Amino acid sequence: MKIYLLGTCSGTEPMPGRNHVSWVLDIDGRLYWFDAGEACSHTGHLLGLDLTEVKSIFISHAHIDHVGGLAKLLWCMRKLDSRHVGSMAGKTVELFLPNPRLWPALLAFMKETESGFKINFTLNDRLIEPGVIFDDGVVHVEALRNGHIASRESFSFRIQAEGRTIVFSGDVKSVTELTEWLDGGCDLFFMETGHHKVADVCDFVKARPQVKRLVFIHHGREILERYEDAIEAAQSRLGADGRVQIGYDRQIIEL
Repeated sequence: MKIYLLGTCSGTEPMPGRNHVSWVLDIDGRLYWFDAGEACSHTGHLLGLDLTEVKSIFISHAHIDHVGGLAKLLWCMRKLDSRHVGSMAGKTVELFLPNPRLWPALLAFMKETESGFKINFTLNDRLIEPGVIFDDGVVHVEALRNGHIASRESFSFRIQAEGRTIVFSGDVKSVTELTEWLDGGCDLFFMETGHHKVADVCDFVKARPQVKRLVFIHHGREILERYEDAIEAAQSRLGADGRVQIGYDRQIIEL
């Protein structure tokens, strides 16, 4: 399997070389999309991903740095389908959303665009609830409600595929919210730093050798403005052998 990091920035003002957070799990050309920050579809398409092969989209919460590129992603899927007639005909894309208001608002917006957003495929919008939310026999996804926003309409995800486990924090109030999942072990832990210090997260992971690899994503100003200090803090705790990395836009990770 391959993972494409399409955006690694938190909700800052625009930053050179970084877009808001989004990443894709690619299993033999089947695409599973996690969060949809600005420009995610543009970056994914230029990296060679076939957007007509998106099987499901998972949105952790409705803050703009996680959802700002969703409308364009859906539009690009429609556009590419129209250029390859029949490529998405009869297909269903599962769209997992964190609150019941987001899809009606987004659909109303999309219907005001060209052709009333008439599509050749089915978009099945589904409200995320804690527990198992998706399993197509290839990828298994669980959701965990976290404390990032007061409404509690914010989720972390645990993804299992091909015998591997990935934990994606989304945005969390505390890394300790993920204790049970991380104590169970994972091959890859995507953790945000928009609201947390690198050293604190690394200390938490250091106590859990069952977490094989930590990749920081959704970077806050500690990484964006003091990168060398951040990587030094991380490697001083978890070593320089690749167990900890700071993700970057267009990075491809193989598991």
